[in-house]
Amino acid sequence: MGTNLKRFIQKDFNSWWMISIIGAAIILLPILFIFFSLFQEPNENWFQIREYLLKTYVANTVILVLSTGIFTAFLGVSLAWLIAAYDFPLKRFFRWGLLLPLAIPPYIAAYTYRTMFSYTGVIQTTLRNQFNYQIDPEILSISSLRGAIFIFTLFLFPYVYIMTKAFLESQSSSFFENARLLGRKPLSIFVKVVLPLSRPAIAAGAVLVIYEVLSDYGVTSYFGIHTISTAIFQTWFGMYDIDSAMRLAAWLMVIILGMFFLERMLRKRRRYHLNNKSRPLVPMQLKGWKAAVAFTYCSIVFLLGFLIPFIQLIAWAKLTFSKVWDETFFTLFFQTVYVAVIATVLILILSVVVANVCRSHTTGSYILARLTTSGYSIPGAIIAIGVLAMFITLDKWLAPLYSYIGLGNAPLILSLSLVMLIVGYVIRFMATGFNAVEVGYEKIGTKFSEASRLLGHGMTKTFFKVDLPLIKGALVSGFILTFVEICKELPLALLLRPFNFDTLATKTYQYAKDEQIYEASISSLMIIGISVLSVVVFQMIDKKVQR
Repeated sequence: MGTNLKRFIQKDFNSWWMISIIGAAIILLPILFIFFSLFQEPNENWFQIREYLLKTYVANTVILVLSTGIFTAFLGVSLAWLIAAYDFPLKRFFRWGLLLPLAIPPYIAAYTYRTMFSYTGVIQTTLRNQFNYQIDPEILSISSLRGAIFIFTLFLFPYVYIMTKAFLESQSSSFFENARLLGRKPLSIFVKVVLPLSRPAIAAGAVLVIYEVLSDYGVTSYFGIHTISTAIFQTWFGMYDIDSAMRLAAWLMVIILGMFFLERMLRKRRRYHLNNKSRPLVPMQLKGWKAAVAFTYCSIVFLLGFLIPFIQLIAWAKLTFSKVWDETFFTLFFQTVYVAVIATVLILILSVVVANVCRSHTTGSYILARLTTSGYSIPGAIIAIGVLAMFITLDKWLAPLYSYIGLGNAPLILSLSLVMLIVGYVIRFMATGFNAVEVGYEKIGTKFSEASRLLGHGMTKTFFKVDLPLIKGALVSGFILTFVEICKELPLALLLRPFNFDTLATKTYQYAKDEQIYEASISSLMIIGISVLSVVVFQMIDKKVQR
């Protein structure tokens, strides 16, 4: 036993393992801070929240999650089936155009559509002035639970669409051809074959949608909807009660973990993949009214999910550009990119280390990978509270050192620094970078690395000489995806940013909260521009890698 332990320490337990374990500990610590708050004695505010408010918070959250999950699943799967199984006018454009709603964060879409549907908005104004038609403003009002469901569905469905489309395109065409030969109509094939077969892809996409809805603060706060996420913010900033906010976050985290394990149990021992030698699905040409219906359906979704709000934001930006635009936007852009780049680089470094350890060692590698990527399933508000609690504790531990170097008695140094926001980003989006790196490693296999190790090279030299040149494409893809997510992130930036430090996301939210909707358009377009440009670069890199 002692000999085996000694051999493990000498051979396997190297600096790569140390960095992986330290990274996993940093990611896990804030989550543990939240979890252990359940075992502390609650204060009076918590009893008031539990007695009068908690039922409303939970009910609204459940309705929002279930409704959004159902509608995004339907929209994403139906569009994925159309794109994968049929040919119709402009299909090649819609294939990537239906991804663009992800470039518009839901909180930007929320204030854009609310203003467009308002009494002075473009829709009601056009009906009154051009058609002399007066409509009840309440009919078009979206500042409600149904409005939030509409926004989330329209701008989060691409998560389901991407995964389901990729899944269907890789499946054997025999299922669908046999169903057609048996006389099944398209609707029957969709219900009886497509939906059951696509269950794992639908579940994976819907889980991502649910995570995004649970993490949201911008839409629900702007529409005045009381959910658990908004309750965490209100308890923290309204009551200045960090203990009750942590308790709310802990219960939300328990619910999320329960959903995660339930989804895993439902998929246990089920297999949906086919032999790689099976013939892929061949799209069937649509003609006449069927082609028109498919084109119209995709067009409506594309218009509502991207083009209409994008054009409206451009129109507002033209109206307010001379009044709003100044050098502060350069500062906002620089601060957004600066923090996002630092956090993304740290995420990719840690992702490379953990992924390399996981492919080189089997013992505990799965657990290590799951620990380091657990932050993505935790809403930003929960991570923010955990990070804040961890840094306040660190400041207390370091108080003697602060006093010794002349910073005063018990100052808050780390808790008021940019480091806290960067750590929050790393925890929240570690999964995005890690998944990209892991896919890159899976594509190259282990043959080259094993050959290098047999020639006497260590893990570090093997990585720089062999692995790094082979996974450059995956690293660039991971950088782009993670960078875009961080630039759009709102709850973490609102809660953890230092004093007088704004990002494009927080500035947009502040304008919208102050009902300066037109003024918010410029910062919104800058966020969308970063997202769209990153998507274009990602597509170019992906095509280059495929060639």
